[in-house]
Parts: sequence; structure tokens; C-alpha cells
Amino acid sequence: MLSPLWRRQALPAPLDADDWADLLGQARSSLLGARLALWLQAHGGLEAVPERPRSYLRLALDIAQRHHGLARQEMLRMRAALRRIDGPVLVLKGGAYLATGLPAAAGRTLSDIDLLVPRDQLDEAESALLAGGWIAQERDAYNQRYYRQWMHEIPPLTHVQRGTVIDLHHTITAPTSSFAVDGAALIAASRAVDATDPRWRVLQPVDMVLHSAVHLFQEGEFDHGLRDLLDMDWLLQHFETREPDFWPQLLARAAGLRLQVPLHHALHHIERLFGPRVPAGQRAAVVALAPAWPQRTLMACLLERALRPMHPSAAQGGDGLARSLLYLRSHWLRMPMHLLLPHLLRKAWMRHFPDDEGDQPAVRG
Repeated sequence: MLSPLWRRQALPAPLDADDWADLLGQARSSLLGARLALWLQAHGGLEAVPERPRSYLRLALDIAQRHHGLARQEMLRMRAALRRIDGPVLVLKGGAYLATGLPAAAGRTLSDIDLLVPRDQLDEAESALLAGGWIAQERDAYNQRYYRQWMHEIPPLTHVQRGTVIDLHHTITAPTSSFAVDGAALIAASRAVDATDPRWRVLQPVDMVLHSAVHLFQEGEFDHGLRDLLDMDWLLQHFETREPDFWPQLLARAAGLRLQVPLHHALHHIERLFGPRVPAGQRAAVVALAPAWPQRTLMACLLERALRPMHPSAAQGGDGLARSLLYLRSHWLRMPMHLLLPHLLRKAWMRHFPDDEGDQPAVRG
């Protein structure tokens, strides 16, 4: 029920109480409640919505606005904590959308703030954040090694008083990944958020889109996959009208970073769910991004199910199997088999036999 709103730009009418319950349930499960409220404000008026769903939508808007206020305050605190770091600090994903005022920030809630620094300054940045009150709650030695040796980020840091979470990266994909990306290349092309501090930066527009695509299709976090896909759609619509030669640059950068396949999946499902986006002059180049027919067809089938809201009213047969297969694929993409197999066996062991202190296998993936 959600994606047709952004595709047709019209609310199906009339909606009875059960329809509203399903629509709000799908929005809540996809983290799209506030965006649904904003959409209704722009198309026909939130005031025309029946009282109970209108109350929920107003609450979702309030929560998103509070999230934005808190996130801005936290980013100022992070900026202060990292002021002695010589190198650049990049804000990623939702934090970047918010810091630069992009439309993709509208109605978006943030569960954490993602930062990226040069790999050789990772220890220095971590120490500065520890001094600022953020600590790693991950205590398991294996999980620490998993992050620090094989992943593109260190274990999440949580503030001891405010509970805010930082994911500190040195690149956007695991170094062992099939889509490994050189973090230095991203930093070299990054842009300053504002003129007050040239070290505080965000990815350049085409890298922002590619990061969103590779994150969605490699991390396997499809519980909010529809929200992430809508982020990408809004980034495309915004940048293509403001960045000269945006589409040729996007396609060239995808080839340079070897991210053609994630970009293909993203564009295919954006057009399927939200309508045509690729300019006619670029369509042949976009078609050339596609992997071979068996992989393309299988992934299209799996993603069509996995991107559906995780709500009973949107469920179809095979949804759970599709998400499980994509979850396994995300692991296979991130680690070669000689690392992946022992990792999965250990995760399975820890899930069934947690240690005496009750530690759980907290690593992602």
C-alpha cells in the first residue's frame, strides 16, 4: 500500500478503518510513519484523515522532529570531541542527509550516527570519542576481532549518559567484501558540510547514492529496506536537478568503484516501486549494469519479496525464505568462504550456548 503513494502521488480512496490500520502498520514496520504524514500533508491534507490514524501520524511527525533535534545536538558534540583529529571526518547516511539539509532527511528517524575517518586515524578518532564519553559495549574478544580485522567499522560506541550510538567506519564496505571500496578514494572526493570547519564532510553526491545502494544490498537489513530505497529515490531526484552531468558521473563512479551490480538492483526496484527515474539518454548505459540473466532474475524475484513491508497485510508466500537467502548472500558477499564458514559456525554455537555472563553474539551479520 505504501510504494503506490509515491508512484501515483494519490491516496486510494475510500479507506475504511481496516485499510488505515494496514497502511499505518506497514508504515510503522518500514520506519515510514513520519514520511507518510508528510506525504498526506502535501497531498490532500492530514486534517482529512480520520481522528485515530491522524493522531498516530502526528505522533510520528513529532518523534521524527525530536530525532532531528537530538541528532543535530549529538553531531555538534561529536564534532567537538573530534576537534583535535587532523584528518577529515565524514558523516554518512541519515546524519549526512540531515547535516546538509537534503530532502532524504524529511521524516527520517536516526538510530545512530555513522562517521568515517581515514583508516590510519581510526585509533586516534576512537580515543577521542572514548574521551568524549562514548564507550564500546562489545566485550567479546572474538566479536572485537571480527570488527577490527575484517569489517569496515569498529564495534559501535554508545554514550554512557545519553545512550547515543556512533558507528565509526574507515570505508563503506568490508575489506574482505566482493564490493570492497577504498575509503581513501571516498574521502578524496568528499565535500565540506559548511564553511565553518572544512574537516567535517560528507560523501560527494554520486558516492552518497552508491553507498546507500551497496549498504542495502550487502548488509541484508531488509526490515527497513523500503525506507532505504526511498532515500535513494529522493537522492536521485534531488541531485539530478542540481549536479551537472549527475547521471554520467554516477555510472562512471559505479564502474570505477566496481559497484555496478548494487546500483543495478537499486535502480531496477526504484523504478518498479516508485516510477521511471533513469533519463532516456542514459537508459542503455543503465541496462549494461545488469549482471547475467540467471543472477539478475533470481535477485529480482528475491528482492521483490524482501522489500515488501514486514507486516501481515503485506505478506506473501516465500517472503521469509527470500529474506533468509538474501541474509546468507550478504554474508557470502562480505567474507570469503574460509572466513565465513568458521564465523557462521561460531555464531550458531553462541546463539545456542551463550557464555556464563550471558553475552550474545552481538556482531552484525
